[in-house]
This record gives sequence, C-alpha cells and structure tokens, in this order.
Amino acid sequence: MQTVISKSVAETEAAGEWIGRRAETGQVIGLSGDLGAGKTALVRGLARGLGCTSRVHSPTFALLNEYAGGRCRLFHLDLYRLQSPDEIREAGLEEYLTRPDGVSVVEWIERWTDSVTAGSGAGRPVWQVRLQWVEETVREITHDIPGT
Repeated sequence: MQTVISKSVAETEAAGEWIGRRAETGQVIGLSGDLGAGKTALVRGLARGLGCTSRVHSPTFALLNEYAGGRCRLFHLDLYRLQSPDEIREAGLEEYLTRPDGVSVVEWIERWTDSVTAGSGAGRPVWQVRLQWVEETVREITHDIPGT
C-alpha cells in the first residue's frame, strides 16, 4: 500500500488523474472513506485521466452516473444508500462491480464485500483507495494501485 498526502482539492484530483491514466477497461476501483473525505474529487480527476471531459457529480441519489468521451466509459457508483450485496444486486449494479464495459469507480466499496474479497469477475483485482481526513484541507490517500 502506498500513501499520498493531499493538501487541497486540486491535489486530490491530481491523484485521481494519475489513477485514471493507469486504468483500463474492465477495472474496478473501490473507494472508501468518510463523508466529505474527497471521494468525488478523486473521481473528477480520474475522469480527466481517462480523457472524459464531462462534469462529474456524486451519484448518491442516482446510484450510478456514466461518463463517455474518454478512452473508455467511466461508471461512477455510490453504494452509500445500499446496505448489502443483495440490495446491490437488486438495484442492477452487479455487472458494474464484476465485469464493467469500461472503468467502474465505486464509492463505499465496503458495501459490496464480494468484490473486495474475490476481485472483479474480469480477472483483475479491485484496486483499493482509502481517503482519510487529516486536517480541514489535508487528506491521506492510501492505495494499492500498480505502477507506484
């Protein structure tokens, strides 16, 4: 696991852009961290790293936002309102967590314990990213992404 200290939203977005440049179709990226820890800011940067120019919003109420226009589609999921893998399956989100036709980035990945323990169905392990508050504008970003 590697750790990066972000001292601003721009630095959190830059960390996400770095991740996005490494991601390929079929990759699932799991995000965990408290509310307001910077998960959506990281996804904004990740979208840039994939070449997406769309404006990224938190999908908390929609559960899923899809962005095109980059080198592959980006699926941004937020599992905060779902409590179990069964609820995730019932919501029709399982394919995005096992075999995405693009890159899936999943806020609150811990709600989908199957993918964390088993890896993605496409044969790739789920990349794990944890964001933690350190101070008002400082975040600790810990990840297991190859190529560091």
